[in-house]
Amino acid sequence: MIYALMAWEFLKIGLFAIGGGLVTVPFLFDLSVKYHWFSTAQLTDIIAVAQSVPGPVGINMAAYAGFYTAGFVGWLIAPLSEVLPAMIIIYFIARMLTKWHENKYVQIALDGIRPAVLTLIVYAAWIISKEATLNYLNISLFAVFLIAMHFYKKSPIFYIIIGAIAGICLKI
Repeated sequence: MIYALMAWEFLKIGLFAIGGGLVTVPFLFDLSVKYHWFSTAQLTDIIAVAQSVPGPVGINMAAYAGFYTAGFVGWLIAPLSEVLPAMIIIYFIARMLTKWHENKYVQIALDGIRPAVLTLIVYAAWIISKEATLNYLNISLFAVFLIAMHFYKKSPIFYIIIGAIAGICLKI
């Protein structure tokens, strides 16, 4: 039963997670509250691990959450269920891309979706920040990384590695 429920929940997440992997965080938070498959503290671990390994963050989070909840089968079901709506939608969009690309109503709809996506990402950051250990050192590192990312357009991998090294060296 948990496998069917997990497939359904991650299918819904995949259908409405417009804007990237971090948009799935509010959905995962709801799963933690509704089903208690994992705690909100564990959700921060899921996010950290998903961002630290190769691949799309949303799919990585689904795989981790699925494994955490239902083992190997959950590890398969959650990301596959999350990806399925996108695969189906992309198939149809790709077939009609030239027609839709010029359509002003499609462009207007996309302009309306962008603020909603931004809101979901900011909400995800807010959820993460509530679980984060905040002290002067972490806030200082955040500021340093934010400034560095603005002025030095390095790969995200660079900043992840430097962040891991800083965390180990500073025992954050």
